[in-house]
Amino acid sequence: MMTNVRQFRFAVTHSVFVNHCISFAKNICELRIMLHRDKIICLFDVDGTLTAPMKVIEPDIETFLLNELKPKCTVGLVGGSDFKKIAYQMGGSEAVLKKYDYVFAENGLIAYKDGISIGHQTIQEHMGEEKLQTFINFALNYMSQLKLPVKRGTFIEFRTGLINVCPVGRSCSQAEREQFFEFDKEHRIRENFVKSLEERFPDLGLVYSIGGQISFDVFPKGWDKTYCLQHLEKDKFEEIHFFGDKTDPGGNDRQIFTDPRTIGHKVTSPADTMRQLQQLLKQKLS
Repeated sequence: MMTNVRQFRFAVTHSVFVNHCISFAKNICELRIMLHRDKIICLFDVDGTLTAPMKVIEPDIETFLLNELKPKCTVGLVGGSDFKKIAYQMGGSEAVLKKYDYVFAENGLIAYKDGISIGHQTIQEHMGEEKLQTFINFALNYMSQLKLPVKRGTFIEFRTGLINVCPVGRSCSQAEREQFFEFDKEHRIRENFVKSLEERFPDLGLVYSIGGQISFDVFPKGWDKTYCLQHLEKDKFEEIHFFGDKTDPGGNDRQIFTDPRTIGHKVTSPADTMRQLQQLLKQKLS
């Protein structure tokens, strides 16, 4: 009888000890994950990286970002588009601010952290109305001389921190967008347009970035996607991983992709982004 009691006490003690060990290991694992989350950020371009061009994010990709990635590192978005467009692609204005730690619209000139505005800058204040109108008038005149497969509406889109120039017109259909994209590959419409602007306005301190399928962005030097990094430096991340598809010279992800403060990841599609993230999770965040 005494032996059975001793065996029972030992079993209970052993069970408690094992449960404590499991709990301790779990707490250590959770602490390790929390430390990773505070030190590492994954920063994503939107168009072509998390979504197909002009499309909304697919449910499986969003689920992966929020359920698999976000618990293990800080997650941010940075796009050249205005906040309205980024919000549409990523689930709506309120949703995007709740779901992602950082949201940078217009390369970070419009900045949010944990749903709260942390920065706002305008190209109008920087350049002045006279210079802006001179630039816009030249661009409109140049586009009026172009012969394209089609032309639609909204050739100049004035945003808070940049000017978006679109030879075919942003109101084109998806089919017309893809048609221009193929035409542009052959005839280099946007590339030649940028060269003309650089020759005409050498002293305005402007940078030209060809991104997406139909347009290019114009903004003051230093107002590319690296602009958003000043907000991240305050939180002293040990690693900033940037994922983008337009990383080649002339692309609007190029500057932040090659910046010494970031670890750049070139992707070819949202599916490729997920593949590279899974590798990163195994290597650094597991």
